[in-house]
Amino acid sequence: MTRVVIHQPDFAPYLGFFHRFLAADLYVALDHAQFVQNTSRAWTHRDKIKTPQGERWLSLSVEKALLGTPIKEVALSRTRDWRQDNLRLIEENYRKAKHFDEVFPEIERLYEQPIERLADFNLSFIAWMMDAFDVRIPWLLSSSLEPVGQRNEMLVDILRKVDARTYLSGVGARAYLEEDVLKSAGIEVLWQDFRHPVYPQLHGAFVPGLSGLDMLLNCGLPRSRGILRGEQ
Repeated sequence: MTRVVIHQPDFAPYLGFFHRFLAADLYVALDHAQFVQNTSRAWTHRDKIKTPQGERWLSLSVEKALLGTPIKEVALSRTRDWRQDNLRLIEENYRKAKHFDEVFPEIERLYEQPIERLADFNLSFIAWMMDAFDVRIPWLLSSSLEPVGQRNEMLVDILRKVDARTYLSGVGARAYLEEDVLKSAGIEVLWQDFRHPVYPQLHGAFVPGLSGLDMLLNCGLPRSRGILRGEQ
């Protein structure tokens, strides 16, 4: 492999998540990382949609997880009817979207899957969204590589195990990624250059950074594929 992206398997991610795949050869889903909840960095079990009142979290309900629990071991809630709640929330706020009838049945299908683990549920969403955006690269789970080390050393271990020459990172990692550690291991670091596109939305002024579901529902699959690639 030449150019690799490593990232947690987030829920229904925003456009920048998929934009990075356009310039990558492999996605490693960081499913062995610690599950993080109740912080501004918690995107594994939630993402944002748009309502007439502004942004709102679309959240998956999960069983209580002890501190340090890996993402791959987090179970979806069995006691709440959160699946129907989520579908109702999407329908209420997007039923007037131009491509609702095209996209919503696929979202319903994803929610109807008898999946018990958060990581599996998220990866099913990611796989469908990759197909919707016509982003076709292979992916694998970090846990299958039995990674060792912490933070930057862990990244190096994963990248070596997949024979990566280049690590393509999102700009959010600038605060903690030590480029010298990767470079000393013979791995080049590239930074994603993502400029959020503006596209037609419901409910007033444009809001960036929402789940990719927002663009798919508003613009449909063919147009969304072009917008993601900068072809307005």
